[in-house]
Amino acid sequence: MDVFALDSPAPVDGSPERWARVVLEESAGFGGQFVWRVLLGLRLRWRKTPTHVAGWRIAARGDGWIELAARSPLLSGHLLVRAQGRELSLTTALHYRRRLGARIWSRLSATHRRAAPTLLRQAYEAERARGAAGRG
Repeated sequence: MDVFALDSPAPVDGSPERWARVVLEESAGFGGQFVWRVLLGLRLRWRKTPTHVAGWRIAARGDGWIELAARSPLLSGHLLVRAQGRELSLTTALHYRRRLGARIWSRLSATHRRAAPTLLRQAYEAERARGAAGRG
């Protein structure tokens, strides 16, 4: 399990689902889709739907958080996006269903740990720019 957090100088506006969409659909984009679908073999929804974010199924939600889930023959993944107060965070958790899943993830995990904070920062800056553009 990995937890990544961005502390904002101002309260984080918007729903956790909105933040999940910005982080995973916009910031991660095609690169994220390649890793999730091709390298990890996750079975993600192809079309954008209200019940999925970047192909990941919305598994649960609560006040200030949303949980997404996906699985492949090799592993199951869960993403938890929290947007509360001045904190935006992403938690990733994997359960290996096959040894090959653990071997593949061991090669990808360092890149994941470098990329995730950048994705949060990019999402925050994009939303801040949209807010500034709407005010200006």
